[in-house]
This record gives sequence, structure tokens and C-alpha cells, in this order.
Amino acid sequence: MSNYVQRFLLENLDIRGAVVHLDSVWQDMLSGRNYPLPVTQLLGEMSAVTLLLGENLKQTGRLTIQLTGNGPVSMLVLDCTESLHLRGMAKCEAAIDAQSVFDLLGNGQLVLTLDMPSMRESYQSIVPLDGGTIAGIFEHYFKQSEQLPSRLFLIAADNTIFGLLLQKLPNADLTDPDGWARTEALAATIYDHKLFDLTAAEILTRLFHEETIRIFDPHPVHYGCKEDPAKIYAMLRSLGRKEADSILKEFGEIIVNDDICNREYRLDALAVDAIFREAGPTVH
Repeated sequence: MSNYVQRFLLENLDIRGAVVHLDSVWQDMLSGRNYPLPVTQLLGEMSAVTLLLGENLKQTGRLTIQLTGNGPVSMLVLDCTESLHLRGMAKCEAAIDAQSVFDLLGNGQLVLTLDMPSMRESYQSIVPLDGGTIAGIFEHYFKQSEQLPSRLFLIAADNTIFGLLLQKLPNADLTDPDGWARTEALAATIYDHKLFDLTAAEILTRLFHEETIRIFDPHPVHYGCKEDPAKIYAMLRSLGRKEADSILKEFGEIIVNDDICNREYRLDALAVDAIFREAGPTVH
């Protein structure tokens, strides 16, 4: 598999982690977007973090992560299901000269939302953007939410995304007082694109060759966007026939944009009539 998340444990150090690798899923997400390069890199790093967090979902649900700010990139939003179906988008200016995360996003906030059928209402966590990189922002979030020292190493290239998460478990210092610092230093050598062609097991063995590594089964990642006309039909029914007819009269058709999946639905008068007659119209 080339799109996966795979957890591991450094058994003798009491340090856990996970590796994420994307290629075709990442390319599908970017198809037709034409984002400036700095925005593409932000979205790629966010994709890796979203999957590293989403892989922990233990039951049916959806994790949504949103960064908003007052910079030229006003919003980054990604979500994934418990089965790691990922989708995402950015809202940004057409031309961007800024490079740093602060210059791109400006002042803003991180919003993490968890929706599960078993929950009476969504869980939401909102924190200020604190960190000079995407990795730094989420390391701060981990510290606040999980109270575990965590390190993220993220690489977003043209065709590939790679991420490595490390977390220091409570007994790590008792197991090896220097283990965490040593592991951080070794992980920091990850920024070598030659590693993209290796499996997670090969990468971890090269990084931590002196450690005992337990590697768990990989979880495949899928692109989470598929055509969903039923959602559009339901939205129009909730809008009401009178309002739909008013839009048709003014514009000749109804156009619905699904921004997160970069898809446009166009419905003419016949299609709208079929929706309200509970038939199955053709969307083009």
C-alpha cells in the first residue's frame, strides 16, 4: 500500500508513534485545485496530521480539523472518517508571496471537531494558533489536550506526503532517561526524500536501528470524495419548492458547489421537478 497509516512502539523506550504516507490520495485531493505552492504544502502537512489523529477513532465517526486566520490563507479544512477516508480544501488568495505559516495564516485558531453517532452532540476543541509551523501548532495542541510530549515531522512534496508522530509515554524517563532526546534526534534525520520509496518498517528500522520496534498492521487511506447527489437533493428539498423555483426563474438552473470535494452539481428545471416528485433526476 502507498496510502496508509501505521502505528509502532519503541518497546524498550516506552515511546509510541505512527507513520503516514500518501501519494495517489494526495494527488486526487489536489486535482483541479491549482493552489499556490505554499498552500499546497500547508494542506499536505495538515492531511498527514489529520490522518495521524483520525487513526485513533475507535468507532464510526468523523474528525474535522480547521485552521482559520486573517492572512492570505483564510481557511484550511480537512476531515476523515474512522475508516480513513480523507478529504480537504483551502480557501486562499490566488497569488501568494508569503512562505511562513504565520504570514500565510495570520492570527487565527485551530478548531477540532469530533462527530460520532453515539454522542449526543459534537465534541469541539478550539485553541489559538500557537507555533511557527503546522507541526509546531499541533505539538502545542497535543501538549494541551493529551498532556503527552509529542513531536511531528512532516514532509509535503509534489506527489507525496510523509509524516512521523512520536509520543512520550508516562514511564519513558524511568525506562531510559535519555531515550526521548535520542529518539527526537534520530527522527529529525527523516527529511530525506529517498525514504519515500521505503516501507514503514524499513524507514523505522533505519531511523531506530538500535531499538526494539513493534510495528502494527497498516491502515489503508482512501480519498473521501465521491459523487453524492442524494445529499444535494435533500438540501434542495429542505430549501423548498418555492425558493428553488425562484432560483430557476432568475438563473435558468440551480448550481450547487461542493467546495471540499471540488465538484459542481447543475440542475435544470426538469431535474428540480423530479427532486420534488421524489424521482431520481440526472445531475450534470
